[in-house]
Amino acid sequence: MKKRFKDTYTAELSRQILEAEIQPDQGVFRSILNMFKVNRAALLGLVLIVLIALMAAFAPMIARYDPNALDLTSMRAAPSPAHWFGTDDLGRDVFARVVYGSRISLMIGFIPSLISLVLGTVLGLMAGYLGKVADGIIMRVADVVLAFPSLLLAMVVMYTLGSNILNMFIALSIINWAGTARVVRAQTLSLKEKEFVEAARSMGVSRARIVFRHILPNCLPNLIVLFTLDIPGSIMWESSMSFLGVGDPNAASWGLMVSQGKGYAYMCPWLILAPGLAILVTVMAFNFLGDGLRDAIDPYMKT
Repeated sequence: MKKRFKDTYTAELSRQILEAEIQPDQGVFRSILNMFKVNRAALLGLVLIVLIALMAAFAPMIARYDPNALDLTSMRAAPSPAHWFGTDDLGRDVFARVVYGSRISLMIGFIPSLISLVLGTVLGLMAGYLGKVADGIIMRVADVVLAFPSLLLAMVVMYTLGSNILNMFIALSIINWAGTARVVRAQTLSLKEKEFVEAARSMGVSRARIVFRHILPNCLPNLIVLFTLDIPGSIMWESSMSFLGVGDPNAASWGLMVSQGKGYAYMCPWLILAPGLAILVTVMAFNFLGDGLRDAIDPYMKT
């Protein structure tokens, strides 16, 4: 009777510990809200990101011209009331191309970052929780990816597969997943030794349920920060590759606009200033937001 009572008490205590540990951390959201109240740079970044997203969503209503419409009678025209940011070497309206280019540049920032986040998270969870063979294989592949210069690896992928938006997504996803996998693996190694995971194992919870129900939610705050910091990185990588002649020559992306306008930098500086400032503002906005989220979420950053 005493043994049965002890077993029942132990099982109930394990269940209570498990439920207490896996509850969503309401303090995280409160910390983020408080961060926006005191961190004006992060709030500015959030406002700028919202405005850029709205510009991309309502591009046809904002731009007065077709971004790809040629006008050979007004090539390289200076900024004027008719063309606010001037025209390029083919007579295309630079303002329209900057507005429509926000769609491509944001897609290049979001989609590869999301793909690399998902891939790196899954592989990091497998490496950290399964250990041994799985850990060795996944981490050695990650080491190989990290050993190559990122820009060179992305260019090799683009030259091999072809220069289009889809292949750029693939190239940027390949160079970003390894860093995410390392971070998630390190967190998983720490979390799998916690009491709530031990309680889940003692209750016979499956490995997959432990990983995706108990460990993954505790990794989400850092993954959110990684995601916000990977987006500007992807935009900068696309700009670098476009500047080196890799990319879709017909796409109205900010990086490609800078690449195409670099030959007229002294004669027509507006060709590179407009898309260059758009890249600068977007990258700084995401960096401000990412730094603010890191300060709010990471306990080691709090004083």
